[in-house]
Amino acid sequence: MALIDRFLATRVKRGQLSVTHADGRVQTFGTPDPMMPDIAIRFSDSAVAARIVRNPALGAAEAYMDGRLLIDRGDIRGLINLLKGNSPWEEGDRLRPLAPIRLLEQFVHRIDRINMKRRSKRNVAHHYDLSDRLYDLFLDADRQYSCAYFTDPANTLEQAQADKKAHIAAKLLLKRGMRVLDIGCGWGGMALYLHRATGAEVLGITLSEEQLKFARRRADEAGVSDKVRFELLDYRAVTGRFDRIVSVGMFEHVGPAYYGTFFRKCRALLSDDGVMLLHTIGRMDGPGVTDTFTTKYIFPGGYNPALSEIVRGYEGTKLFPTDIEILRRHYSRTIDHWYDRTVAAKDQIIALYDERFFRLWTFYLAGAAEAFRTGGMVNYQVQLAKSRAAVPEIRDYMVEAEQRLRLGGDAA
Repeated sequence: MALIDRFLATRVKRGQLSVTHADGRVQTFGTPDPMMPDIAIRFSDSAVAARIVRNPALGAAEAYMDGRLLIDRGDIRGLINLLKGNSPWEEGDRLRPLAPIRLLEQFVHRIDRINMKRRSKRNVAHHYDLSDRLYDLFLDADRQYSCAYFTDPANTLEQAQADKKAHIAAKLLLKRGMRVLDIGCGWGGMALYLHRATGAEVLGITLSEEQLKFARRRADEAGVSDKVRFELLDYRAVTGRFDRIVSVGMFEHVGPAYYGTFFRKCRALLSDDGVMLLHTIGRMDGPGVTDTFTTKYIFPGGYNPALSEIVRGYEGTKLFPTDIEILRRHYSRTIDHWYDRTVAAKDQIIALYDERFFRLWTFYLAGAAEAFRTGGMVNYQVQLAKSRAAVPEIRDYMVEAEQRLRLGGDAA
């Protein structure tokens, strides 16, 4: 039996995977399971199997992107669900590269995650300065490119993203006239929502020139550019004082070496009764490394922190941790919507880029969704305050404010 066959026989127990090798030989693994996919793949040449065995995730990704790993039955999401679903995080993950490759990945990762200022902007541009049209095709109309909040798993993506904004606004205890800093403001949706829902004045900062242009245009069109401003600015260069700070989906790009810098800067920017809300992807294991596919093709310099790393980042800064919430499967539901919209827009995306990019993007989304469905990733929402009296000691206020915001009322 070939090495790849032994590997897959160990890996696939529930659900079925049929593999057609380059020489025409067919091997089937697993047993039928109504809760698991039935997938058939084919290798175009003999080198594919060896590449996957050496480094399963990156090898499979590049073979799929290059059209050398072909899916005859099912799709890439089903393949990833089958492989990862057979080895959920709580049972231990057997899909690991060989030891020498793991050591190399760890070395490269430690160098890559030193996110110096000159590298940060380049890393952000790699992903966020892609075509505006691409993001229009798979995101909601507000371009919320972060985990939605599903009060009901059956909710639409638009509803879940609206509920996410209300959920965060409720935790910020906003009042009319407050000054808010939005670190990593994306295309401006959160900043514009906070002003519209609460009357707060918001400064959004980003390192993406494309996001900046889009956000400024939205503020101009809404007639609120005097109340909601956007700047191309690194968080370390911000000056002034703010009543509230919000950061959604940006901390993943800070880098562990700068966590202390980030939180000390936030404390310096907060007013004496200031509150901040950090929303970030995080890992349930301890500190680790970012997989090679993600750093090579998707988020160079990106790293999803362990909760312990976030805590060590703000320890010693005199910021009070006032609430920590863990969103578990919300992001898998979010990304499933993105994947479905991407597949529906296949022809348009290929016209924008090419078929290899389409395969890359679907692999990225399918893998990311599974990381939250059965893998070791979650979302953390960490509320920090400068004063122990800045927020109520009973968290009912969050629920009450969120209900008012969902009904179109003010948070206060």
